[in-house]
Amino acid sequence: MTEEIVKSALSKVMYPGFTKDIVTFGFVKDINIDGTAVSFTVAITSSAPEVAQQIKDEATEALKYVGATAVNCHVQAPQMPKESSSHGKNIAPQVKNFLMVSSGKGGVGKSTTSVNIAIALAAQGLKVGLLDADIYGPNVPRMMGVADVKPEVNGNKVLPIKAYGIEMMSMGSLMEDGQSLIWRGAMIMKAIEQFLRDILWSELDCLVIDMPPGTGDAQLTLAQSVPVTAGLTVTTPQSVSLDDSRRSLDMFKKLNIPIAGIIENMSGFIAPDTGVEYDIFGKGTSTPMAKEFDTEIIAEIPIEPAVRTGGDEGKPVTFSAPDSESAKRFVAAAASIWATIEEINANGGVDNQSVQPTTPPGVSACSTGGSKAAPASSGGGCGCS
Repeated sequence: MTEEIVKSALSKVMYPGFTKDIVTFGFVKDINIDGTAVSFTVAITSSAPEVAQQIKDEATEALKYVGATAVNCHVQAPQMPKESSSHGKNIAPQVKNFLMVSSGKGGVGKSTTSVNIAIALAAQGLKVGLLDADIYGPNVPRMMGVADVKPEVNGNKVLPIKAYGIEMMSMGSLMEDGQSLIWRGAMIMKAIEQFLRDILWSELDCLVIDMPPGTGDAQLTLAQSVPVTAGLTVTTPQSVSLDDSRRSLDMFKKLNIPIAGIIENMSGFIAPDTGVEYDIFGKGTSTPMAKEFDTEIIAEIPIEPAVRTGGDEGKPVTFSAPDSESAKRFVAAAASIWATIEEINANGGVDNQSVQPTTPPGVSACSTGGSKAAPASSGGGCGCS
C-alpha cells in the first residue's frame, strides 16, 4: 500500500452535491500507512453530520477495495450553525439568518450572485433558502433551472420549490411567463411581506434574498419585517455602478444592517481559449468605496462564459463548473459571508426595532418621513430625503 494508491482510491469519493472528488478539492490530509492499515484526515467545509458520514463510508469502501485491511478516516468539520441571536420583529421566525443582496442599479449580476452564494452556502452543509424579491425582474427561476415549475399550495400557504439542495421562491414562479407587473409601492411592500409570511419555508440556517435594484420600499419593508443579519452589495468596476453602490451601502448603514462585504462582478475577463485574465472593465476599483464604508471586497468575479451559459441553462456555475475560477471565488465569498454572520450572532445579533414604521399600514415611510430609521439630522423618513 502506497500513498499514490491511497490517493487514487480516494479520488473516486465525490464530495456530496458536487462532481468533484475530495482529493481534487484538497480535503485529504495527513495520510499514514502501516502495511495495509491506512489512516488519514478529511477536512470538509460542511457541518452536516450526514455529509461527514457519507464521506467516511465511501472512503473506507474505496480503500478496502484496493487492499486496505484497516481504515481510520478522521473527518474534520466546522461546528454546526449557532442559533441567531437577533431581536425585533420577525414574521418568518423559522429562519435563523437573513442575507439581503442589494445593488444600487440593475444589470450588475445581483441575481447571479444571489443564486451562486446560496448554492455555495448549502454546500457548507447549511439549510438555505433563496427568495427572489426582485418583483419586476424575477430571473432566479430560469437561473435555477425551474422556470417551468409551479409551486404547490398547502392550504393557504405556498411550498417553496426545491433545486440544487435549496428552497426557492420567486414572483416569476407564481405568474405567467412574460406577464408584466405594474405595481405601486404599497403592492410591492405587501408582496415582500407575503413572501416571508405565506411561504412554507422550513427551518433555515439562512435565507438569501435577491432584492430589486435601488433603495426603496422593498428594502425598507424587508428590514422592518425581519431582522436582516447582514447585507451584501453587488457592483461592477465602472464608476457609474460604484456611484449607485454607495447608495446601497449607505442604506445598510441607515437601516442598521451589518455589511458582509462587496462583490465586484464582471471584474476582468477570462479568455476561454488561453485562461488569461484581462481587465476590460477595470478591476479592484471598488476598494476606495469598501474602505469608506469600513468593509471589504470579498470576491472579484470575472466575466467567464461558464457563468453566462450556466445562468441561461439553469445550471449555476458554482454547481455545474466547480473547477472554474468564478465558482472558486463564489465559494470563498460564501465562506466569508457565513463567518461574518456567525460573528454578528456571537456579538448579540441584530435588532430592527429602530426601523419600525410609524406610518399607517400600506403607506411608504420613505415618502412620508414616517420611519424612525433616520437620524435626527436627516430630515426624517428613512434617510432618503
